[in-house]
Amino acid sequence: MKAVRRVWMRLRGMFAGAAEERRLAEEFAAHEELAVADLMEQGVPEAEARRQARREFGGGAAMRERYRDQRGLPWLEFLAADVRFGWRQLWKHRTASAAAIVSLALATGACMAAFRLVDALLLRQLPVAKPQELYSLARAGVGFDGKPAEFDGWAFPAFQLMREAVKGKAELMAVSFADRMELTYGGDAEIERATVQYVSGWMFPDFGLRPAAGRLLTEADDRVPGGHPVAVVSHTYWKRRLGGDAPPVGKTFRLGGRLYEIVGVAPEGFTGTEPGVVVEIFLPTMMFRGAVMKDYTWHRTLLRTGDPAQLGALQGQLHAVSRAFETERLRGASVLSRNRIDQLTQRLVIQPAGGGVSGMQSGYRRFLGLLGVMVGLVLLIACVNAANLMTAQAGARAREMAIRVSIGAGRWRLIRLVLAETALVAVLATALGVAFSWWAAPFLVRQIETPSMPVWLDMPADGRVVAFGFGMALLVTMAFGLLPALRASAVRPASALKGGENPHARRRTMHALIAAQVAFCFVVLFLAGLFAQTFARLSSRPLGFTPEGLLLLDVAARDPLPRATWEALAVELEALPGVESAAISSRMLLGGQSTNSFISVAGRPPSPRLAYFVTASRGWIDTMGIRLLAGERLPAGDAAGQALVNEAFVKEYFGGGDAVGKRFLRGKEEYQVAGVARNAPYGDVREEMLPAVYISYGNWGIDNTVVTVRVRDGNPQAMAAAVRSELARSHPSLRIRNTRTQQGLVEAQTLRERLLAMIGLFFAVVAAWLAGLGLYGVLDYAVLLRRKEIGIRMAIGADGAGIARLVTRDAFAMTVLGGALGAGGAAALGRYIEPLLYGVKAMEPGTFGAPLAIVAGLALAAAWGPVRTALRIDPLAMLRAD
Repeated sequence: MKAVRRVWMRLRGMFAGAAEERRLAEEFAAHEELAVADLMEQGVPEAEARRQARREFGGGAAMRERYRDQRGLPWLEFLAADVRFGWRQLWKHRTASAAAIVSLALATGACMAAFRLVDALLLRQLPVAKPQELYSLARAGVGFDGKPAEFDGWAFPAFQLMREAVKGKAELMAVSFADRMELTYGGDAEIERATVQYVSGWMFPDFGLRPAAGRLLTEADDRVPGGHPVAVVSHTYWKRRLGGDAPPVGKTFRLGGRLYEIVGVAPEGFTGTEPGVVVEIFLPTMMFRGAVMKDYTWHRTLLRTGDPAQLGALQGQLHAVSRAFETERLRGASVLSRNRIDQLTQRLVIQPAGGGVSGMQSGYRRFLGLLGVMVGLVLLIACVNAANLMTAQAGARAREMAIRVSIGAGRWRLIRLVLAETALVAVLATALGVAFSWWAAPFLVRQIETPSMPVWLDMPADGRVVAFGFGMALLVTMAFGLLPALRASAVRPASALKGGENPHARRRTMHALIAAQVAFCFVVLFLAGLFAQTFARLSSRPLGFTPEGLLLLDVAARDPLPRATWEALAVELEALPGVESAAISSRMLLGGQSTNSFISVAGRPPSPRLAYFVTASRGWIDTMGIRLLAGERLPAGDAAGQALVNEAFVKEYFGGGDAVGKRFLRGKEEYQVAGVARNAPYGDVREEMLPAVYISYGNWGIDNTVVTVRVRDGNPQAMAAAVRSELARSHPSLRIRNTRTQQGLVEAQTLRERLLAMIGLFFAVVAAWLAGLGLYGVLDYAVLLRRKEIGIRMAIGADGAGIARLVTRDAFAMTVLGGALGAGGAAALGRYIEPLLYGVKAMEPGTFGAPLAIVAGLALAAAWGPVRTALRIDPLAMLRAD
């Protein structure tokens, strides 16, 4: 209790302020009066008595200081004094200080924005029971293109076999890839879009989740294909779309021609298992139309086990089941060797999934790593820039530091004085950086979302973000403040007061920092250049079709309809004002789905390379804008046995010769080549052109198709309302499940590259500005230190070129050294970023040219002002001053 009382008294005394000082003065005055009275009683005259008492009590400065030390917390008072003094120094040099603060704010803000993205996408755990027990299943091996691949999509029959194999040891859950779908709550005119996900009925109980209203899905809802059209909505969707007052239990909606009943609301905070995606409606997996198909991989598989030691055994069991399933499925492909089947059935891997699993995680993991590298480099450039500024200011205060040492200040006192100033810069920069990151992180999220799939990431300002911000402030303070503080504290009073402090040592330190700054800047410029070239080349890649003006509608029927009905629908849509043409097909190009098969030509065994198929009506290639190169289009009506192929198909299976009229086999189905069309990307604009086959619909029932509408002028989405009205009028049994534009699909394919190019350009500008500013500061400081020397050289006949060489020689040498080091660092990063590039080689000599030219231009631009200042020095004024 005594210790607590002492601490309390010290804290109270420290904040007592003027009142406590007055009380202390009154106490000393009272003692002085008592002393005067005692002396006068001894016969000392009053004047002499007062002089002696004043000498004893009025001069007791040491006694007063000791009292103050006992009364308060001296170290805190000293720290407050250092901070006040540091603030005065910053205000005295406010232009340079503002430049340092803004530079650090941009860098620290970028770092915090990157951390918020990484935390939300990769580090944050799902709000479920024991998320550390969750894992995801994927297959790693060699794809049909012969390249290493990893795929986490599964066919539901394989999932059922695997679940049965590990029953009692672990639980498996099927979770589909979330998709935006169109649905209606009232009339057909009230069409809206929501993010839908099919999940195993036992997922919610396994996750330990309780409903906010109604009930959640159960295993009983997920046993019979199409048997339980029930749904659970997310808490967010309930509040935003369904009113949020009365629970929506019992409310119905129509999706894809089927009526669903809402049976409950998921708990608040749970929005699915895909970071970046807010699932709004959960449906049982057995309600998915392709649930029981063996060759349809449409969902991920999650595994839960409470014993990580079992993972090895589980992996072996699951792999055996998966391999047996895939081997049986590929049995008809007799061309495949046992080794090739092993490659295609792939190796099953189990990966942690406590933070969820999403395409954004896999697609942007390497991107986030590069973002971290770039913001780290920019932060280092900013720190070096600030360190140079503080070094220059410390040099200007050498005499002040020498005087402080002379009157008794210790080295730690000087270090603390300089660090207080740098800490102020860091705190102000971090505060601005936090504001910048609060804008930058959501801005980056908006750049990676598409109209068809909004992106949502949970980025709260929780303890981890706050701790990261404080850590950044501490790191920045130590990074750019420690070296100037140590140099300032090592001052030699005698030498400094005589003006003999060696300025060359300080310049050498600043030049070394410039080399590091240029090296970091070179790497950032190198990366930005690669990303910009990648985006430019990918955006300008010939597509083989015309995406502008194409509206794509995913249309479903309640019951399968004949081909003639769908073709009649296309003809009706062509009659609408503003529509140029319309056609139907089985899928969208670049839509993310595929149908493929092995091909056999001239009686030879099937080729090991797959061909990709699109079933379409006669006018589809014209509507898409795909040019016919040879032969004829598919005949109208039933064109069974006729096919259009692309150039890649002709090259792969017919050696690039004339293919019109030739035949090939797809399993047991025989086709004749009616014509050859130009290459068009099938699934990904980055991949090489795949062999593609366009065939006609046969005389079978069709329950869903893609209607492609080419609009003459304006925005294709503007035609969606007219198309819906026409469908509702002429075909009430049809429902539009999704609406997209072909241009939107193309842009979504280049989203990552566009974002990389944009961020790379931003950081390149910031890095170049910081490096140029740092180089300018060093050269300007060099001129300031050597102005007398420059004046003497000019007085004895030195010309302007010689003065320019004198001013810039050392700094330019460090710039060249920094460029060489940066080129080495860029070369080391080249192999890591190769998978993110398209049409660009990281190690091409040309990729180093632009960064070298920019660094050289920065050096020349930064040298212009200091050289002019040096040439304007008056030799006579310098000689008189000397």
